[in-house]
Amino acid sequence: MAMSTTGQHTPSHTPVMQQYLGLKAEYPDKLLFFHMGDFYELFYDDARKVARLLDITLTRRGSSAGEPIPMAGVPIHAVESYLARLVRQGESVVICDQIGDPAQAKGPVERQVTRIVTPGTLTDEALLDARSDNLLVAVQPPRKDTETFGLATLELSSGRFMLSEPDNAATLLAELERLQPAELLYPDAAGAAAGELPVAANERPGWQFDSQRARPRLCRQYGVDSLAGYGCDAANQALAAAGALLHYLEETQRSALPHLLPPRLEPASDSIMLDAACRRNLEIEQDLSGRRDHSLLRVMDTTATPMGSRCLRRWLTRPLRDRDCLRARYQAVARLLDDRHYRPLRETLGDIGDVERILARIALASARPRDLVQLRHGLACLPPLRAALEPLYSPLLDELADQLQVDPGWHELLVRAVADEPAAFVRDGGVIADGYDSELDELRRLSSDAGDFIARLEQAEREATGIGTLKVGFNRVHGYYIEVSRAQAAAVPAHYQRRQTLKAAERYITPELKEHEDKVLSARERALARERELYTGLLEQLGSALTPLQTAAAAIAALDVLATFAERAESLNLAAPELGDAAGIDIRAGRHLVVEQLQSEAFVPNDLVINDERRMLIITGPNMGGKSTYMRQTALIVLLAHAGSFVPAETCRCGTIDRIFTRIGASDDLAGGRSTFMVEMTETATILNNATPQSLVLLDEIGRGTSTFDGLALAWAVAGRLADETGALTLFATHYMELTTLPQDHAGVDNVHLDAVEHGDRIVFLHSVEPGPADRSYGLQVALLAGVPAAVVDRARERLQQLESQALPDERAQPDLFQPTAEQNTADKITTTLAAVDPDTTSPRDALQLLYQLRRMLDEER
Repeated sequence: MAMSTTGQHTPSHTPVMQQYLGLKAEYPDKLLFFHMGDFYELFYDDARKVARLLDITLTRRGSSAGEPIPMAGVPIHAVESYLARLVRQGESVVICDQIGDPAQAKGPVERQVTRIVTPGTLTDEALLDARSDNLLVAVQPPRKDTETFGLATLELSSGRFMLSEPDNAATLLAELERLQPAELLYPDAAGAAAGELPVAANERPGWQFDSQRARPRLCRQYGVDSLAGYGCDAANQALAAAGALLHYLEETQRSALPHLLPPRLEPASDSIMLDAACRRNLEIEQDLSGRRDHSLLRVMDTTATPMGSRCLRRWLTRPLRDRDCLRARYQAVARLLDDRHYRPLRETLGDIGDVERILARIALASARPRDLVQLRHGLACLPPLRAALEPLYSPLLDELADQLQVDPGWHELLVRAVADEPAAFVRDGGVIADGYDSELDELRRLSSDAGDFIARLEQAEREATGIGTLKVGFNRVHGYYIEVSRAQAAAVPAHYQRRQTLKAAERYITPELKEHEDKVLSARERALARERELYTGLLEQLGSALTPLQTAAAAIAALDVLATFAERAESLNLAAPELGDAAGIDIRAGRHLVVEQLQSEAFVPNDLVINDERRMLIITGPNMGGKSTYMRQTALIVLLAHAGSFVPAETCRCGTIDRIFTRIGASDDLAGGRSTFMVEMTETATILNNATPQSLVLLDEIGRGTSTFDGLALAWAVAGRLADETGALTLFATHYMELTTLPQDHAGVDNVHLDAVEHGDRIVFLHSVEPGPADRSYGLQVALLAGVPAAVVDRARERLQQLESQALPDERAQPDLFQPTAEQNTADKITTTLAAVDPDTTSPRDALQLLYQLRRMLDEER
């Protein structure tokens, strides 16, 4: 499949540049690394671009078509580090290698495109983040007869291949937020729709997104007649995306892909749905400032292997609803905690390395010698791992132990075939172990005997010539030589042939030395060729064992996560959750795992109970009092429980949860042209339109982005909708004290507040959740705590007293929601005002405000 060229006929350019330009024309949107000697060179616009991106020198060398050629290059031995930098900047690179012998070429050396490096198709260790998946994703938009999207996700470096069919755009965006793809494929016919995706789309021809073309392509890949056995045969949209993805891989990798695991369909109903806003607000992978340091993943990730770390991220970002699976994980964690069995297990896991990605490189024939050494270490760890699991009596651990059973012959093969400390590259030799191949051993013996030969020859020539300083040596450029100082040159025998003249010495060759040189150099070249041949054969042998080895690698990753859950449970004082059938969440002494690690004083734990009788909590209290922390910790406890982990609480019982929604914090979307309030209302609308009685909803300060009465009215209406119609399990934090009367009018609503006490003008946050509403918001005290000048706070306090002494704001403020137009007379005003009031839904506070308003109308007339 590799593409080669001997150049296009462009008379104004040199033959080499004709060859380069012919290749470049096939890849106009990618950087072309053109192999020349010990460097990969780039020319023209590619050279200018790479010089800027990599901060390397842009030179001009020679000319073609009468113009100097801009050129930049990187050494071949260091190319991976440069590729890593380019890929991180979103570039794709075409690697074009010399495949011909420069010494025998009559024109330009033949070159081939050997691989195409794109952000989503990386497999080399130097190019990847060891603890993050590097995903290639293809999206099939809805067709005329369906509103369903198709989504295919593949990690080339492990072979994991997943399919799903999001039923709307919001679900698709939530999935893309979870996956964080490195590269996204999208049909070019979709047009402007691709611009709404959170990742820049790599547009591909629309005909590649065809489920009918995809089926035979996938069947050929897996050697089957039908996809029915994989459970995805009816998923037409997902198959269309999968076909485009596989086509792209074949185009870029130019090799077989035997390590791709069969595609697995992931129904949305299998997991708790978290939309993009929820993932950000809960700070699962990174905090709100974009850093990973203060995230749930950073606190939980003490995994021993890179593939365990990637597995942990998948478990945390896709919490499951399968209760049997979750209970199996809880039981496994409990067994690992017994007598601290997880400790020796984690020590063994620490020696294994990234077997998953090594196997992918073996399948793609790009594995390096040290990959095989690490694989050898990993295979050696499997028997002790299985032995450690044997007495733990857990169905899940037993299943994983069975998956770790790999034929010991593969480890024995690597022990026999690979040197203890091989060179970094096969081309350097010394990779295949002595004794593995008799032909290679003989060639190596010929090369190693050269040292003894040189010593014997040097001694013999000194005696024959009488030149005591004569030396016999070797270098890669000139081969073997006899070196004599200039002062002794007159004593050189006539049969010596001059090979090289130095400043203070002359170097010679003799027929005997030349004969030995030919023999040794031939042996070395043949030995390197034989090593390359043996190494290729070794990779092919290992490739035949990919399936059991990949199964073992997946088991190692899962075992690593379970052992990490056990370690975290002991270190962070986590408890086993319970999964109940009744709706609701019951948490005793719950804690926020991330906040707890960051603060110096002891974290104040709190209880939470929401169920059929108490489905909404109105949470009041001062700013900085802990309302947001209390809500977030509830969601994180639920999320951890559905990832299979123990949780930060004394006890936790959780009913069925289908989705978690959050509306927390204030931020605008400048790029999308949306204000803070618009973002707030958009997220609120998503919740109101999609939440169910099994959803957990967290709402913080609804309505604060607009005027006081507008915001209060919206907050009241939203809370009423969730309480009366949606029935979701809701935590509703607010500063509108008017909302604390909601329990009087809506069943299943209750008040709680975060406690605080005052010391003079100062406030002390107790962070404890107490029943009932807060008596005030402590805004002025928080302002002092934040450093607002005391004079400003004093003026604010005076104004507050004035406002509180009045029934309504003064004339310059926004009028009441019920205020009539100025043109009406007093009687009309009073009539209109009363007509707009519903006595059955008016709270006592609103009634009092209405009374003051009517009295004021009469006073104004007088």
